Amino acid sequence: MDGRKAAGVAIFALCMAGFVAYAYLLMMSEWSPIVLQLSVLMIVGGVLGVVSWIGYSMATTRPARSSVVAEDA
Repeated sequence: MDGRKAAGVAIFALCMAGFVAYAYLLMMSEWSPIVLQLSVLMIVGGVLGVVSWIGYSMATTRPARSSVVAEDA
């Protein structure tokens, strides 16, 4: 197995193990409320981070030069 396939299998296995651990913490642990609160916090933070990045990019990007020249009437 080459390096890319081994890395892919390792990433897949770690993600599945992470999901099982998350499901256990969320469903069968006494830490369920804090796990849920942190999950929602990370989701909201991620969405707002992407939206703020889009806004920053829109605010700091120079407008493209138009190839269409407006004619005076």
